[in-house]
Amino acid sequence: MIGRQDHLSAIQTGDIIARVTAQTSRQSGLSVVYTELLDFGGDEIYFHEEPALSGKTFGDALLAYEDSTVLGIQQADGATLLNPPAESRFAPGDKLIAISADDDTIRLSGLNMPPAQAGLMRSAAKQAALPPEKTLLLGWNASAPIIIRELDQYVAKDSLVTVVASQNFESQARACEKLQNQKLHFRAGDTTDRVLLDALGITEYDHVIALADTSLDTQTADARTLITLLHLRNIAGMDETPFSIVSEMLDLRNRELAAVTNVDDFIVSDHLISLMTSQLSENADLHGLFSDLFDPQGCEIYLKAVSDYVELGQPVNFYTVVESARRRHETAIGYRLGTESRNLSAHFGIHINPKKSAEVRFAEGDKVIVLAEE
Repeated sequence: MIGRQDHLSAIQTGDIIARVTAQTSRQSGLSVVYTELLDFGGDEIYFHEEPALSGKTFGDALLAYEDSTVLGIQQADGATLLNPPAESRFAPGDKLIAISADDDTIRLSGLNMPPAQAGLMRSAAKQAALPPEKTLLLGWNASAPIIIRELDQYVAKDSLVTVVASQNFESQARACEKLQNQKLHFRAGDTTDRVLLDALGITEYDHVIALADTSLDTQTADARTLITLLHLRNIAGMDETPFSIVSEMLDLRNRELAAVTNVDDFIVSDHLISLMTSQLSENADLHGLFSDLFDPQGCEIYLKAVSDYVELGQPVNFYTVVESARRRHETAIGYRLGTESRNLSAHFGIHINPKKSAEVRFAEGDKVIVLAEE
């Protein structure tokens, strides 16, 4: 009824936050990538009509821009195709989906032969089967059942998720029925209790998610999350193979306080939804793109070892990274530098839409940020 005369985009806020939390828990830095893409302060996603691309392939477009990063194609009927096959061709009326500083900075480079350094590319290796994973969920709110079900679509068979919370477990168990790949275990306890956290054997887990207690007021909930984070970071600092940590902060102002724990991933609920809503108010076409990105089916954002794409220690331009990713049927949109991963002022090492001709010396631990099927 509301959308009969106007274009209406409905956002299921709880589902979006839960899905981003599930994805981020398995990939350090991913929430920073999402924030960079949604924030008006940096480069943004645009839909750009480029008549010169008509008849050209998506693979051609990937290397055709120096200062913009190509993501996909919006077909003339409005359908959004992220990371389509490289041989997909632009038809009349199709638009380019790209990340750029502004809509007027999406300009073809004019280079006939983009300077990709073939000698520095690495061949795609066969992906090894993922081992079972152990996830610890500290706290409980309405997002928790969605997070658990989302994780179930990513992890290998015989994975485990342990929930520690103070609520009634009977209702929690009913909300998480029919899991295919995870075993679910509940334990009662106070997530700010260091004795309890030590007893959990947290260093044996791959991922830890600290959820806000939404039954409390915002500041009290965030204060409890901060206490839990301080304990978690202390525990992680004593372990040679630290686990990933993702936290849910309700108030954006508390993010700076959380940063002192050196945790590089935060899900700031209201802030993330506000950013997305603002973007949709400017461009309703983004709704389909966001739906694709946050859905476990299809194309998503991954941070993968850059050593699988290009040689380490050698000056390499981003044209080379893009081409190496293209040969894997992926779309490279940036990279993350490990040396900056704890630096808030450097966006935790996340570089989205880098200038393609600029050279970087990558090191072990650096990541390439790609759109891929898996």
